[in-house]
Amino acid sequence: MKIYRVAIALVFFFMASRAFAGTQITTANAGLLEAPRFELALESAYLLGVFGNPNSYEIGAEFLTARVRWGVVQSDSWLRGYNQFYISAVAEPIFRGPENHYFGLNFGMRYNFARPGSRLIPYFSGGLGLGWIDSHPNIPGAQGQDFTFNILTAAGISYQMSKHWKLNAGILYQHLSNAGQTDPNPSLNLLGPQVGLNYSF
Repeated sequence: MKIYRVAIALVFFFMASRAFAGTQITTANAGLLEAPRFELALESAYLLGVFGNPNSYEIGAEFLTARVRWGVVQSDSWLRGYNQFYISAVAEPIFRGPENHYFGLNFGMRYNFARPGSRLIPYFSGGLGLGWIDSHPNIPGAQGQDFTFNILTAAGISYQMSKHWKLNAGILYQHLSNAGQTDPNPSLNLLGPQVGLNYSF
């Protein structure tokens, strides 16, 4: 049931993001926000298992992500920024744990808070996806089948190096589960730092 509650929360997040995308408020002192239309990102994370799984998972996560702008909030309030819809290809070697690798896709939204004159851009994001892991259902705490769903949530800050290039650093939470298709369904919760390089155009 946890995955369904999180899915409902993410749907609400997407609806709220879409509502923000329709907000176009321009004030004299806000300055023009020139948000990128498209962005490509290569990101890496080192994730540790948390929240109850008996295996001490350590996972390296690699993401190739494409983002497209989904509305701009031109305002001098703290909401000034822009939405992005993203698609991520996920490849994860498992350094410690019963399985060896995980491959998947994730679809979601990212909101970027942009202040006038600042190179620092805080962000948060969330998404849902699916993937495949080399499961070992005979091992306690291992995943019960190869097909899984995934949930990704991240928060951090980007640094605008130039017109086209940004560096970002933050923290990433990942949840893997087959939504009760096997019994037991041990699921997997992971948390760790994430860094990335972004090119926008």
